[in-house]
Amino acid sequence: MTRSFAAAMAALLTGLAFGQSAETAPAFEIADVHVSPHTLAPNMRGGVLRAGRYEILTATMLELIAVAYGVENEKVLGGPSWLDSDRFDVVAKAPSNTSAETAKLMLRALLAERFKLVVHNDTHPMPGFALTVGKGGPPKLKEADGSGEPGCKFIPPPPPQQPAAAPEGPRVFNVPTFSYECHNITMQAFAEGMRTMNGMQTYFDTGAAVDQTGFKGVYDFSLKYTMKVTGALALLAGPSAQTISIFDAVDKQLGLKLDPAKVPTPVIVVDSVNRKPTDNPPGVTTKLPPAPPAEFEVADLRLSDPNAPPAPNGGFQPSGRVDLRNFPLSNLITLALNVNGPPDSVVGMPKSLATVRVDLIAKMPSNGPATPNQGIDIEFFRPALKALLEERFKLKTHMEERPGDAYTLMPGKPKMQKTADPLTRTGCKEGPGPDGKDPRVANPILSRLITCQNMTMAQFAALLPSLAGGYVHSEVLDASGVEGAYDFTLSFSANGLAQAVAQIQGNAGTGAGGAPAAPSASDPGGGMSLPDAVSKQMGLKLETVKRPLPVIVIDHIDEKPSDN
Repeated sequence: MTRSFAAAMAALLTGLAFGQSAETAPAFEIADVHVSPHTLAPNMRGGVLRAGRYEILTATMLELIAVAYGVENEKVLGGPSWLDSDRFDVVAKAPSNTSAETAKLMLRALLAERFKLVVHNDTHPMPGFALTVGKGGPPKLKEADGSGEPGCKFIPPPPPQQPAAAPEGPRVFNVPTFSYECHNITMQAFAEGMRTMNGMQTYFDTGAAVDQTGFKGVYDFSLKYTMKVTGALALLAGPSAQTISIFDAVDKQLGLKLDPAKVPTPVIVVDSVNRKPTDNPPGVTTKLPPAPPAEFEVADLRLSDPNAPPAPNGGFQPSGRVDLRNFPLSNLITLALNVNGPPDSVVGMPKSLATVRVDLIAKMPSNGPATPNQGIDIEFFRPALKALLEERFKLKTHMEERPGDAYTLMPGKPKMQKTADPLTRTGCKEGPGPDGKDPRVANPILSRLITCQNMTMAQFAALLPSLAGGYVHSEVLDASGVEGAYDFTLSFSANGLAQAVAQIQGNAGTGAGGAPAAPSASDPGGGMSLPDAVSKQMGLKLETVKRPLPVIVIDHIDEKPSDN
């Protein structure tokens, strides 16, 4: 067999392994691929096809692969250290009638062409759960008689009874109970579908359940449980909260066991990928379809009727409908301007707007067939809302820089561990590290736990606005002088958590005018601020320094909208 023939056969088999024929795979007509510009909130957005224009913005290579192959991020294994840190924009041209599956194939072809991505399918043991027979006697399952629709149906709770008067004592968070009626279902189907049931995300994370009961029949049964209560929710619920874990529910109600286990899971393994994409075709930006105008298909915006009975907010609905009732105009403005910073990040907001309330009922433009019913794209919603406010309330704004306080990572005595394996993926995630230790279990007020691997201090400083938005509202500068990459965990309390919980429970002090009392840096109840955590756990300092910061200046805003 010649070398060229062997290479051709390998290419053919690789294509067939991913369900492709020997014919040419679908591809975008043209694409602009480039490194994403710096942003304080580096989260993937887009993945939609509108008017022949397909966009995925600020996406890591890990996220691009996950979208292209229709898997979760955690099921993409291997690859270089930068796979989950470098971010890219992809803007491409495709026929408007492109289906969701075809769009995935097009993205696969683009990654292979522009990044030389090579992957293969595999099976890998990953954390999950095994459903087995319990030890407390025969299972409490009823053999199905064939009646009823197969599957598990969620039973909504009855409407809450409104007490005549608020009960005395501290208020608590009532942990919701989820009830299901299951009919004509196999144990295999039940195990596979558990993760999609309400509240199960708090238990399953990204794992799955497999049936190891050995039962081959179909059954009828009921199941009632509560979500997993940890961290801030545990504080709100209090020690007397009535909870039923899914493990207890499966044991006591079904006579089965649900235990942590390594589950063989289909994965995508990255064999090789280039960090830099190949150059764009000449004149690519002029050949791409223009971005559709940021505007609603239809919008009704008016002042709320002060005499109207309270109407529930529909919020953002999966159909693309926006239904906001009796909504403060000032909040609508900050939503449109994407303001996540402190109050002084917006200048010129008239105080009177806090009392102006509006009703907004609008319809977002329909996405193309490649993105069926994905709900509202918030990054498209914001400019559409801003354009509507500019039209109806004559909103005028501009950006400028003014002196303000912002965090800088300063030198100290580092306590972090240098990364042992430089090939470890660079990134930070919410949750415990490889040792599984979670201080939130023993001390719920430490509601945040961030685990970072192979992370330089410059990268960590750049990520802090997205990791700790409650504390950090602007760019963090790295002046630590620490070189190299490190592995570390950071355990701290969400900003103002202790005060918020105390207020909800009705036993907190308040500041002037009924405002919440100012939060302390770290409270005696076991809470810890982000700066204190950086000092005690990392051995560095996170200090505020005065420097020029961007602010949004409101030049004009009417208090009444023009007519619809």
